[in-house]
Amino acid sequence: MTIIRKLLIANRGEIACRIIRTARARGVATVAVYSDADMNALHVRMADEAVHIGGPEPAQSYLNTGAVIAAAKNTGAEAVHPGYGFLSERADFAKACADAGLIFVGPPSDAIAAMGDKAEAKRRMIEAGVHCVPGYQGEDQSDETLLKEAEKIGFPVMVKASAGGGGRGMRIVQGKTELANAIVSARKEAENAFGDGRLLLERAVSGARHVEIQVFADSHGSCIHLGERDCSLQRRNQKVIEEAPSAVITPEKREEMGAAAVKAAQAVGYVGAGTVEFLFDPARDEFYFLEMNTRLQVEHPVTEMITGFDLVAWQLEIAEGKPLPVSQDDVHIEGWAMEARLYAEDPAQGFMPHSGKIAVLDFPERPGFRIDSGVEEGDTVTTFYDPMIAKVIAYGASRDEARLKLAAALKKTVLLGFAHNRDFLVSLLEDEAFAKGEADTGYIERNVDHLALRKPPGGGAAIALAGAALVDAPFGDLLTGWHSRGGAGFPLHLVKTGGEILKAAVRLDGTKVMATHGVGEASIEILSKDETTIRYRHEGRIGVARYVRNHYHLEIETDGAWERYTDFTLAPASESAGGHDVVKAPMAGLVTSVRVGPGDPISKGTIVATVEAMKMEHQLKSPRDGVVSEVLAKEGDQVAIRSKLVALKAEA
Repeated sequence: MTIIRKLLIANRGEIACRIIRTARARGVATVAVYSDADMNALHVRMADEAVHIGGPEPAQSYLNTGAVIAAAKNTGAEAVHPGYGFLSERADFAKACADAGLIFVGPPSDAIAAMGDKAEAKRRMIEAGVHCVPGYQGEDQSDETLLKEAEKIGFPVMVKASAGGGGRGMRIVQGKTELANAIVSARKEAENAFGDGRLLLERAVSGARHVEIQVFADSHGSCIHLGERDCSLQRRNQKVIEEAPSAVITPEKREEMGAAAVKAAQAVGYVGAGTVEFLFDPARDEFYFLEMNTRLQVEHPVTEMITGFDLVAWQLEIAEGKPLPVSQDDVHIEGWAMEARLYAEDPAQGFMPHSGKIAVLDFPERPGFRIDSGVEEGDTVTTFYDPMIAKVIAYGASRDEARLKLAAALKKTVLLGFAHNRDFLVSLLEDEAFAKGEADTGYIERNVDHLALRKPPGGGAAIALAGAALVDAPFGDLLTGWHSRGGAGFPLHLVKTGGEILKAAVRLDGTKVMATHGVGEASIEILSKDETTIRYRHEGRIGVARYVRNHYHLEIETDGAWERYTDFTLAPASESAGGHDVVKAPMAGLVTSVRVGPGDPISKGTIVATVEAMKMEHQLKSPRDGVVSEVLAKEGDQVAIRSKLVALKAEA
């Protein structure tokens, strides 16, 4: 048995911060590693020591096995915790740690090799008699073979990365005509995310729920499960909201699935924390093995909240050689927990990832509420990594209590600086089907149009607030001596994210701001204003608005409603967007392909280029039929948001 006194965390973001908190509570010194892009990141600030390991690209730093192990050895760390993602499911990394005399806080390398490889895991589970989804997990990875096997399985079919998870390298294909492009795209994304482009195929089960079992095993032969998590609310196969327990799993089915999960772990001599994922078919009351994640899951907090166990503490104890602290009979599930993933992405624009400085970040403090975050106000979200801001978790005595608590807390969460998915999360939590426990893995995709609709700040009062935010000087003699200019007025044009232009007339009179928009008029009284906050009175009610502005955009948050204006002017704005003649980068990122050249005739919807940001590839399409007049970027270019990539000849 070895006592861990110093721990290196081979990761970044919220999971690195999460591990540091438990290590600190146990008196364990921590070492962070960081890339060029993360020099001032929160996990670096929290750790006792920090070591630079390379450039901003993951391959240069967080996937650099040699640099990570050297950092551990040079700082005197006895153990390495991989977190999730990056090197966490790399058998060669676990082995390299052991060869270097370091404790790897995770399963043995041979267990990772057996279960971390999704195709190998399915083969082993089939041999062990665990029911699996019909599919193909063979070694022949030629396009021709994958196409033939998909036809044998039957459509719709799921294309998945063999070496990874988290939705990376995963596509659902409805028909044969979509398959070739899906294979190319999934393989490329898998190579970028995991360094391994091997794929497997599975039949897509209609109406299924994604239910996973948390397992823990020690080196003394004990293995237990901690119940299930329901992760059915997914978008592009990435989890959005998770909960524990599941609304569709009975206590009897929980024990049956738990026993199957334990059997799967024991079949490969598993040690440590792992998650066995199943597809559950409510109509048939049957479950199918999907894969085993040989690491701590992103959504582990919901299990912690309903069991009362610190899973990271357990990981450290098992890594030290200690036995599990409890038996299966000691595991009791109490209450309900839900987790929502707050991301820098815009649901109104196809969930396009965003980056930039966090101007305002304010979470409410309330009982039964937990925040796991890797950023703070003033930090920067870069284009190099996953754009998660925080995991927001709520606990309640019942499912409805947890759900309503989480929705209420999100409404009180203020995030300014870029687009985000907060309102989308609230929409999901308040959705009738989800409230009834009826949403399956395809629910978001089928209903995304109405779920992604945001509630903007309403009416003329919102426009008056925009006008107040855009006035450079503060309001009122009691504030800093600003004078009203005797009822001065100005035209205000605001451009919303989708391109809609709002035209208004704004008038200032003392501490009052009056806005006329269309046929309506609203008046607010400014009680105080600073660089990010306006206190105001409207129709007898006092409210607080948070805002941020710079030279090209304005964001306002008030009463749980948020609006982002991509442009504004105090003089008449041109209504010609010019958007039909040029394809621009919708986010900062890396140009991974350019598929057209000058003079090429193209049709509306033709893919003209692809841009990679936050480890996801985004296809950019022509807005109309036409002829390419100019190509302004090439493969390998790092481009800024709204950079012109391809121009079309002007329409006659």
